[in-house]
Amino acid sequence: MPGLWFADFEVGRVFEHEWTRTVTEYDNMQFSLMTMNPQPLHIDHHAAARTEFGRPLVNSLFTLGLLVGMTVNDTTLNTTVANLGMEKVRFPAPVFHGDTLRARTTVQAVRASKSRPGQGIVTFLHEMLNQDGTVVASCERAALMKAGPEAG
Repeated sequence: MPGLWFADFEVGRVFEHEWTRTVTEYDNMQFSLMTMNPQPLHIDHHAAARTEFGRPLVNSLFTLGLLVGMTVNDTTLNTTVANLGMEKVRFPAPVFHGDTLRARTTVQAVRASKSRPGQGIVTFLHEMLNQDGTVVASCERAALMKAGPEAG
């Protein structure tokens, strides 16, 4: 399914994104190593066992990337010009290897661009929930969107 055009968004619209993803140890290790993050809490089972969590935590930036990625198909695929920024990024609960995650998006604001005719800015609240329905991550994301197919 392609993303939606700016004209298709309305404040309060909620997307319960269909895809789910079980996070693996490989995901966490590979992402941490690719981003040069040597935090033992993510990559060292013995060190992580001595923390209050008792096991490795999934790298929060992997979680954030997965959260935004899971929302693209329903919202911005081929219809966005650019991400303008993310604010209020939160990780209220940990993510562990084996957790199955899903995303929910709520449209918070919609406004025409003042400087770019034929485009508009949509502000999304993205939330990631685990298999128990616990919110494990959230962020507000502003995206510059094409108004419609004629905007190319």
